Amino acid sequence: MFGMPGGSEWLIILAIVLVIFGGKKIPELMGGLGKGIKSFKKAMNEPDAIDVTPEDQRDEIPPAGDEAKKNTA
Repeated sequence: MFGMPGGSEWLIILAIVLVIFGGKKIPELMGGLGKGIKSFKKAMNEPDAIDVTPEDQRDEIPPAGDEAKKNTA
């Protein structure tokens, strides 16, 4: 019943997108989408590359919760 859109449906969708965003904004949107996909693929292939805490600073971060109370007592 509901499958992938055919040729005429894609043209209608494209026309609606063109009316909503305008011709100048579409390349910016596609560029942002491409960067997002590239970043996602990089994160999937290199999970250690997205670690925000450098290894040399991990020891400086105080533990949270019960461990912090044990260390201060």
